[in-house]
Amino acid sequence: MAKIARFVFNHFGTNGYLLWDADGSAVVVDPAFTSAAECQRLEEFIEQHNLRPVVVVATHAHPDHLGGVGYVCKRYGVPLAMHSADEELLAVAPAYGASMGFDIAPLKADIDLAKDKEIRFGGSVAEAIHTPGHSKGGICLYVAADGLLISGDTLFAGSIGRTDLPGGDYDELMKSIMEKILPLGGGVKVFPGHGGETTLGQEMGTNPFIGEVLDGGFNKPYEE
Repeated sequence: MAKIARFVFNHFGTNGYLLWDADGSAVVVDPAFTSAAECQRLEEFIEQHNLRPVVVVATHAHPDHLGGVGYVCKRYGVPLAMHSADEELLAVAPAYGASMGFDIAPLKADIDLAKDKEIRFGGSVAEAIHTPGHSKGGICLYVAADGLLISGDTLFAGSIGRTDLPGGDYDELMKSIMEKILPLGGGVKVFPGHGGETTLGQEMGTNPFIGEVLDGGFNKPYEE
């Protein structure tokens, strides 16, 4: 059974996660820290729980999710896994990040989640589900055996990811949510890139964006 811990990083309140199996194998998701104190908090948790990181996963390549990626990869000698559709965003992340107050080192993905969709850690498996719309290469990480989903900036409690940033598309995002995420089932626990956790059942019943689609199809945020 996989366990999960959430860490809130940087001035954007970005959620990073640790997923780990009983043998200590761990997946570090969106380590977006930007301060020594935030970094220390993550490292101390890893040490205290005797965890052994095996991979870093970036749910997408916007700068607020990338702050500590390079450091964690180097510190633990692990690869970076990301969807290749976000390669262009990753390439401009240092310059784009600087405009948002982030110091992002140049990064290169080692594992393409468009091809290698399974992340194995110990006896657990997480599936990378491609959910474009917030960015072209956005993914959600789904551990089916434990009914948990790290949704990145695809789906939030009561909301959805922005679509006015580079790579965003509202209709594409809603299609990702409706056709790829909601069919996983109402009991799935959702751990988003910002804000608190929720369930797919809760979002099906109360999320206004999902309700809008259920009531009449995909609608653009502004009338043309």
